[in-house]
Amino acid sequence: MKKINLIISFMFISIGLFGCQQNDNENVDNEPSETQPLDTKAEVLEEDFVYRLVTEKAEYGKNEPIKIYAELEYTGGKEEIEIFHSASPFSFPMIETTRNYEIGYGMDQPLLSTKLLKGEPLRAEYSGSGGYDSKDKKEYIDFMRQIMNQEFPEGRYVVNGIADFYIIANEETEQEKKYIIKANVEFRVKHSN
Repeated sequence: MKKINLIISFMFISIGLFGCQQNDNENVDNEPSETQPLDTKAEVLEEDFVYRLVTEKAEYGKNEPIKIYAELEYTGGKEEIEIFHSASPFSFPMIETTRNYEIGYGMDQPLLSTKLLKGEPLRAEYSGSGGYDSKDKKEYIDFMRQIMNQEFPEGRYVVNGIADFYIIANEETEQEKKYIIKANVEFRVKHSN
């Protein structure tokens, strides 16, 4: 009887260890599997503002235009509010996770203002990004040249969208209130079916 209990105990321990080993090997690089859905829409509420970031598709084909947009909506108690920002309140930096490449998003830095009407979102579309230094590796430069031509190489991309602006919180003292609202969406580029 002791021998049978020992064999059964050994079997349970073996099954438990095998199960742990299987879980440890899944998604070793934390890369979602091809069948795992990607987050293509994000919405963040911060005080009187709603920031939305959207990629229109989870998967794009070769040379297909990448459609990403951001929206900022005022939901506060006034009929309108003025926000202050650089060339745009929106930026679209990305990371290509297959190669672990960061894709910067440069922007002019003038001080501009925009009036937001309550309930009417301000919208801007992604229109390109990227850049490189002559000291960067050739593979990275080639990759960035494609991105800058809006010809995204095959891979998985995470857009780390930002709405960056401020308002005048107190008219009398001209006290500013800064907002940096962040959201992420993802998409894949596949060149073959």
